[in-house]
Amino acid sequence: MDYYKEVEGKRVHDHRFGKNTMSTLARCIWVPCPVIIGAGPSGLAVAACLKERGIPSLILEKANCIASLWKLKTYDRLRLHLPKQFCELPFMPFPANFPTYPTKTQFVAYLESYKNRFGLDPVFNKTVVSAEFDDQCGFWRIKTLGLKQEETEYVSQWLIVATGENADEVVPHIDGMDDFGGPILHTSSYKSGLLFRGKDVLVVGCGNSGMEVSLDLCNSNARPSLVVRDSVHVLPQEMLGNSTFGLSMWLLKWFPVRLVDRFLLLVSRFMLGDTEKFGLHRPEFGPFELKNRSGKTPVLDVGTLAKIKSGNIKVCLGIKRIRHRAVEFVDGKKENFDAIILATGYKSNVPQWLKEADMFSEEDGMPKEAFPRGWKGERGLYAVGFTKRGLLGASFDAKKIAEDIERQWKAEATNFMPYIHPLTSS
Repeated sequence: MDYYKEVEGKRVHDHRFGKNTMSTLARCIWVPCPVIIGAGPSGLAVAACLKERGIPSLILEKANCIASLWKLKTYDRLRLHLPKQFCELPFMPFPANFPTYPTKTQFVAYLESYKNRFGLDPVFNKTVVSAEFDDQCGFWRIKTLGLKQEETEYVSQWLIVATGENADEVVPHIDGMDDFGGPILHTSSYKSGLLFRGKDVLVVGCGNSGMEVSLDLCNSNARPSLVVRDSVHVLPQEMLGNSTFGLSMWLLKWFPVRLVDRFLLLVSRFMLGDTEKFGLHRPEFGPFELKNRSGKTPVLDVGTLAKIKSGNIKVCLGIKRIRHRAVEFVDGKKENFDAIILATGYKSNVPQWLKEADMFSEEDGMPKEAFPRGWKGERGLYAVGFTKRGLLGASFDAKKIAEDIERQWKAEATNFMPYIHPLTSS
């Protein structure tokens, strides 16, 4: 007989176990299915893939909503940088009436529809403070804190890390930051350039976010300057009537990476001109070779370069020191600014809470094994969304994880004996 167990008010379906399988002793909860940490696109994707194979899961999310990065920490004008067909999650395409590059609002609506279609019901406001494999009982112990600092421990055979590459903001320490006297904010707190109308704003970081925030500021009648400390590949978002990414994926099926890179750079030079003239120096390696080596993504231009060429967006070298309402640069120049926006990216937070040294690197919180082997660890540990390949990579991971767990699930269903392991709370 099918049986439903209540876990913190969430229904977890499991056909293998009788009604005594879940024991709760002093907030220690036995979960007879995979536990997924994170309810972003990656967590939703792997939960859906499991569900399609008849396997339930329990999703724990520290925020009060799914896709909290997209909902709470992105600017208003954000769109997907890649065409929608390269960003869809498993088993559900984007609506046909969505544009090629869906807006932030449209993407969030897609994720909500995805959650509802597969009946996914995350447990919100649960911050994982530690997850550790217990050799004595042979399970993962996941300790969480709720809104009122109440402690709950979940115990499971499978742990799927879906917190992703962008869990925490990277906020660099720059000499003199405390002396600035004006707003210094990360792009996670930036919403619109309208708040900076008529202001001189320094944007630190020249990735896709830094470029797009600079454009947004410019279009809002602010006066942005862009710090470009490192080399960067800027490519047109579309070339030869196709998305640059889609064309690249097609070319890579037939030609080696270096040849594809040469083609992309040749077409980009023809369409965009010599970016070096404007302070945007290209790296030694081509865009896709660099992506494979370091994970650094090329910038897909959505209009920023034209503003740089016209002088509406200034390009500055690295920062030497911040003064009161001013910044000194490494080339000796000093300019006044009303605000500083840090487009310095995000990082994984896995080392802060996962007590495991084999699968994830302590240095950057990423799997030690490169794509496509980084999704599986030992003793029921998995990772989804750490491929540095966006939503395509997350979908690849999700499918692989579901396949692997299904094999164990079926084997255990065949060999199952009605035994409950004694669990005690920490």
